[in-house]
Amino acid sequence: MDLANQDILNNIIKQCIKEDRKAQKELYKLYYSKMMNVCYRYAKNSDDAQDLLQDGFVKVFSHLKSYDFKGSFEGWIRKIMVNTAIDFYRKNKGIYFVEDDNNFILETARIESADSIYSNFGVDEIMHSIQQLSPVYKTVFNMYVIDGYSHKEISEQLNISEGTSKSNLSKAKQNLQEILLKRAKVKQHG
Repeated sequence: MDLANQDILNNIIKQCIKEDRKAQKELYKLYYSKMMNVCYRYAKNSDDAQDLLQDGFVKVFSHLKSYDFKGSFEGWIRKIMVNTAIDFYRKNKGIYFVEDDNNFILETARIESADSIYSNFGVDEIMHSIQQLSPVYKTVFNMYVIDGYSHKEISEQLNISEGTSKSNLSKAKQNLQEILLKRAKVKQHG
């Protein structure tokens, strides 16, 4: 973002801190699309994504005073959206994270050898397939692969062990691979 646009954004943020409704609407419009994509990655469906987005923006506006105007504002909002999604599923969906370290090495080796399947699909097809993962696997997959959290950070956020995070990621990749293989077979015969 260039300096002029950064100054405009900073001004909008300052007006939002003063609870200026017009500025809040402008900030919402500026980040709606990107944050909806973030929420959708974690949600079961578009209604849940919309709920997460609304809850996330409520948190953004209520915590805006703590934003220090350093670093990426988009990154700051994204973190709130991800945390909102994680909190939602921890509190409302009864997600249980499964630990099964015995299969981790075998599954990882099998998945790494078959990673080339991802190159046969576009981003939209892969994102649609990620939506089909269970909430547990989708959450860990999104946090690690897409949002760049480490297993240590995931374990702290979700209150699970690092081994459980690794195991859930491995299973998420395996399930995603199976979903994509089925899609590939349908493409071949369709």
